[in-house]
This record gives sequence, C-alpha cells and structure tokens, in this order.
Amino acid sequence: MTDEEALIYKIAVTLIPGIGDMQGKKLVAYCGGPEAVFREKKKNILKIPGIGNALAASIHSQEIFTRAEVELAFIRQYQIDALFYLDAAYPEKLRHCEDGPMLVYFKGRANLSQKRILSVVGTRKPTEYGKTVCEQILQDLADQGVLVVSGLAYGVDTIAHRAAILNGLPTVAVLAHGLDQIYPYVNRPLAEKMIANGGLLTEFMSKTKLNRDYFPRRNRIIAGIADATLVIESAEKGGALITADIANSYSRDVFALPGRITDPKSSGCNWLIRSNKAALVQSATDICFMMGWEQSVHHLQIQQKLFMELTDEEKKIYSLLDEKKEADHDEIYLTSGMTASKVAAILLKLEFAGLVKCLPGKRYRLIG
Repeated sequence: MTDEEALIYKIAVTLIPGIGDMQGKKLVAYCGGPEAVFREKKKNILKIPGIGNALAASIHSQEIFTRAEVELAFIRQYQIDALFYLDAAYPEKLRHCEDGPMLVYFKGRANLSQKRILSVVGTRKPTEYGKTVCEQILQDLADQGVLVVSGLAYGVDTIAHRAAILNGLPTVAVLAHGLDQIYPYVNRPLAEKMIANGGLLTEFMSKTKLNRDYFPRRNRIIAGIADATLVIESAEKGGALITADIANSYSRDVFALPGRITDPKSSGCNWLIRSNKAALVQSATDICFMMGWEQSVHHLQIQQKLFMELTDEEKKIYSLLDEKKEADHDEIYLTSGMTASKVAAILLKLEFAGLVKCLPGKRYRLIG
C-alpha cells in the first residue's frame, strides 16, 4: 500500500458518520488499523460496543472515500501534513489525551512534540496590564526553547503569537476551522508569518464552515498539546477557563496571572488561583521554576552525577519515565515489576533529588 492510499484510509475513518474520536480509536484498535476498519465484515463490526446497524452500514459508504480523496488533493496542493494519532509525527503530548483528535492537519515547521510547550490563553479584550505582562513573560522565555501555542483569536491569543515571533520563539495556532481559511481574517498576515517558524494546526478539514461550537472543542487541543497552560486575563466565564479546566483534567500544569479583585477581566484568573486550579505566577521565572525549565549546564551535570549514583532499580524507574515522558504511579508499578511500596519510595527519592516532578493525580515526569 502506498503512503497516499494509507492516508486516504486515515482520513476516511474520521469521516464515518456518528464516530467520535474516542469511539473511532476503539474501532481502529478492534479492527487492527484504519484500512482494516473498511475491510472488516459487518457482523464483526456490530460486535463492537456502541456500533449499531446504521453506523456499521455507513462505514462502506462511497461518499466517505470521495470526500477523503478531495481532502488529500487539498493537503497535497498546499503541502499540509496530515498526522494520524498512530503516526510517529503526531504531537506526543496530545497522543496521551483520551479524547484527542484522531487526525490533525498541520502547516508549518514547528516540532509539535517539542520538550517545552506553553499554551497561552485569555480574554479577547485584555487590559494594558494583561498585554504588558504577557509580552514581558514571553520575552523572558526567549532563551528557554519554548514553543508557544494559542488560538489566533483577538486579544491575548494575538498578543502571545506576536510576542513569540518578536522574541524568536516558535508559535503555533490551533484553529477551529480548516486550513483553507483564517479567522479572524485580520490575522492572516500574522498566520503567514507563523508558518515560517511555527505553524497552524487544526482537526478540521477544508471547507469546514465556521461554527461557534468548534471553538470550545479546539480548546482541548490547546490544553493537550502543551506541558502547561497560562491564563493571562479572563472573566468568570469564557474559553480561557474552559481550556484551563481541560488542562487540569489532563493533569497538566495551569498558571494564572493575578489581578485586582475589582477588575472583571481578572475575576476568572483570581478564581482559578483561589480554588487551587491554577498556580499564581507573576513572571517567566515563576513558570520556569515550577516547570523545572531552568536547566543550567551545571545543573545538568549534577543530574548526570546523581543518575550515576542511583541503584539499578532507581535507574529503571528513571529510564521508564524518560521513555514514557509522563506516567502515573500505577502505570510505573505495573511496568517496573516492583512492589507498589518500592516504587513509591523510589519516586519520592527521585523527587527529593530533583530528578522527578510529582504532578496532580499521582503522575510523574522527569525534570528538564
């Protein structure tokens, strides 16, 4: 099978009516691959929980492949990458989100699995305070090798993308529509600049009509693709708080910029901090400290020395985290073959040694 034929099947499986991302992944897993979905007998498809007669019959619709071929022609014409969730190039952090999109379309040069990714979100009508602090934080992150992600909307999103470009940071916009359009249109010149050293990412195909319901949906990608989400300013309700909530559900770090208690633009951030859903940050230094991003050569040498001093069991846990990037206690315990108490003790020691960070939900990742 050629690469183009394989890609047709990957696109087609996302077009099956009534199939969402989570159910689609189960369908692919059950059948053994995207192409196998369309070769599987109907009687076997019907054995999959949640698959009824109507859905099973629609799998073999010729319209699915006709539309997939149209999309393939579009992405080939405009040199767009279509990344399936089983592909090596699919964003690594997004891969671990259960409801992450099966397929994303990307136009750009950024490394979507970069080691340090920060999503920046906030109100569409920021104050001068929010604008100034956002620009200052991204300026101070310039030497940290951070990929900045946002949504290309008015306000904080636009400020974050522009500040990233100004300071030489790659920046990616997650869109709520296909790559055949840019919304808002006024940000088209900005989007074109981003492609050179960042990019545009979406789960939506070309010719997708603008739909206000798609904007909250794309927020799960903004939250899931990053190590952390920074909320600059937000009212008590809005897309930024939705993104923060999703990031929390993924056990990702969430940061919020505090503001005056009388300022409605800061009420959302203050609520996140007050309810322990976000850590209070005032600067890039705060973010780097809490994320363990301040890695000097000296500190890396210390880490290497500490690694050499670890026992074989400790090295095994360290190497496991290095391979998986992030894992919870039970996953580590089951994979390591050690007792649960032994794993807990080793993780605590690695944490005290500054090699491992404990995240919400008893999840762990290496520092740096």
